[in-house]
Amino acid sequence: MKIAADRDTCIGAGLCVGTSDTVFDQDDDGIVVVLVEEPDGADADKAREAVSLCPSGALRIIE
Repeated sequence: MKIAADRDTCIGAGLCVGTSDTVFDQDDDGIVVVLVEEPDGADADKAREAVSLCPSGALRIIE
């Protein structure tokens, strides 16, 4: 699994970071930064949760 982020769509809500701060971060403008593009184990589970919670739909999973 791979995580992709559309930084132009991101609204900076921060739910991704709140869900998995080992996979996601935010830049100085609050826009998502993917720290681990191919998470595994518990990080993968948390990343999936973060994708489902993203209010702008800026995150997606590529299988």
